[in-house]
Amino acid sequence: MGREGGIPAVYLHGGPGSGCQPDHRRLFDPERFHAVLFDQRGCGRSRPKGGRDHNTTQHLIADLEKIRERFGFARWMVAGGSWGATLALAYAEAHPERVSGLALRATFLGTAEELEDVFLRALPRFYPDLSEDFLNFLPEHERAAPLAGYYRRILDPDAAVHAPAARAWHDTERVLSEHTPKQTRLDLKASGALPSTPFMEAHYFANNCFMRPHQLMDEAGKLAGIPGILVQGRYDLLCPPATSHALAARWPGSEVRIVDGAGHILYDPGIRNAVMKAIADLAAKA
Repeated sequence: MGREGGIPAVYLHGGPGSGCQPDHRRLFDPERFHAVLFDQRGCGRSRPKGGRDHNTTQHLIADLEKIRERFGFARWMVAGGSWGATLALAYAEAHPERVSGLALRATFLGTAEELEDVFLRALPRFYPDLSEDFLNFLPEHERAAPLAGYYRRILDPDAAVHAPAARAWHDTERVLSEHTPKQTRLDLKASGALPSTPFMEAHYFANNCFMRPHQLMDEAGKLAGIPGILVQGRYDLLCPPATSHALAARWPGSEVRIVDGAGHILYDPGIRNAVMKAIADLAAKA
């Protein structure tokens, strides 16, 4: 999309497991950019829908290189939020010479510690009733390691096992992602179409996002020389500001831009505009 011969860029959606949306195109000025929106394996319009075979971080990095080569881009700007930021960092550390800039929102480094901090510490601190719902969904013997229990259940082939677990995970994560959620309890009798993201998330999170522990932080020195802007909601419970600041401390040439009054999602007040400005500012440097 955009102008052929424009500034090369690629957008990486979150999840893992969601997909690109038409509005993601509007993050890039079509008069300045030649932008590619990448539906990752098993996501969005990629086929097979929900496919998890041969679906790892390394496969996605290789896919990005094939896309870059297909379009003939020597280097490109990489933008993404949440899991999209994770993949952007993993790609940039694997191929720093191919990245002209990184525009990240809600930095997530793909570690088990971050997930435990969200679901085992932030959740009971900010939503104690929801935390009880989240834990009490599991049999008592699984509550000592609830994240592993959810991953096992979501990945279970039996719909009677995975469907309610996927809904409970999705609805809990949704509350944590919104600055002012409308509902803060789980409806364990909910039915209807299943959300897609819990299945891909469980696949990735159960495997430590297919990276070594702390890999992205340990290899942040490879980002030196790549300009980066990290857009961060002040009240993001899923990807808190401390993560962006810790990464920026190891990444010369990066800056953190805090959006007050905002949480995790792209459409919280001020976040979308801040991401668009970050992309434009990086384009000016390029």
